[in-house]
Formats: sequence, C-alpha cells, structure tokens
Amino acid sequence: MAIKQLQYETLLAEYSNPKSAIALLRKYRPYLEMLPSLRRPDESVITIPLPLARLRPPKSNSTQGYFPPPPKTVQLPCDLAILTCDPEWKIKMGVEIMIFIHRPQEEFSEFLRRWRETETFLSQEYEWVMPPGKEHIFSEGTQKAYPLFVGFEETSELIQRGFKGSGLPFLIQPVEVASEAEEEVPSFFQA
Repeated sequence: MAIKQLQYETLLAEYSNPKSAIALLRKYRPYLEMLPSLRRPDESVITIPLPLARLRPPKSNSTQGYFPPPPKTVQLPCDLAILTCDPEWKIKMGVEIMIFIHRPQEEFSEFLRRWRETETFLSQEYEWVMPPGKEHIFSEGTQKAYPLFVGFEETSELIQRGFKGSGLPFLIQPVEVASEAEEEVPSFFQA
C-alpha cells in the first residue's frame, strides 16, 4: 500500500506543535534526554516546520576592501526542526533535531539524501529564521544536528532495513486516513 499525501501532511501538522514533537521524541529516548525541561515544553522546545536557515558566507582572511556577500536564506530539506531552549533564560540551547517524514513515492536514497543535504547546509555558519513570536531568541546554529526519520506502516521493508543498517534513528508512526471516497466528498454533502 502506498503512502498518501494526507498521511505526510497529518504528521507534519501534528509535530509542528511542541507538545506533539516531545511525544515523538519520547519514542526515541536518547533525544528526549537532550531536552532541558519536560515540565515546560512550550518554553523548552521550538518547532519550525519546513525550516529556513540563513547561511553566512565564509570569512575572508584579507581585511583590505573585502565586503562579504549578504547571507543566503535556504529552505532545508528536512520537514521540521526542533530547537531546544532554556526555559529560564529564554535562550536557544545546543541541541537541534531534524525530523524527516517519509514522503509519498520517496525511495530510500532520496529520503537519506535529504539528511545529507541538510548536513551540508548546516556545516556552514548559520542562524535560524525563527517563527513568529520567537524572533527575540538568539538563533545561532550549533553545527551539530541530530536526525530522526519517521515512516509509516506502509513504508517499505527496504527503507526500514536501510535505516537499520545505517544506524540512523527511524520510527514507524501509524496514521489513519479516510478512504479516498471520503476524502473527495465534503462531509456536509454526505447523507
């Protein structure tokens, strides 16, 4: 059975909420233990769906007349960035977790390539484009990002075997979606 776009959209919407993102991390304990506080999740975790990063150009050793180009803003190929914050000091901590949700018709190599591309972007100096209401938080990147891959019950055995073999964290999340007939007909038209 193929993965449906609605399954992907459902998880993306769900994990955009900090409490739901923490619930996801509870399923992978090493990342859960990196969070500064579970008592105040809204202040300890910032979720950024389809995140943007502002990449800074490399610094030049020459100081004579060098004007560096402006930073370049890129959309990272991950689906969600989870940034940790100190709830007392309201500052970003060093843990950054990148969530990759299996997309419809995505093969193992494409799924893994999104992480490799994210690693490449985040190997430079960068800062996060913060969501509304969080712009005041210092958003310098840490250059150490942790991946978490999320698949569905319909995700192929090949992909599951690939992540197990690569040693990268992979979780299966069941998502129930309505049948195609129910998706196409709005509920107010049904008898």
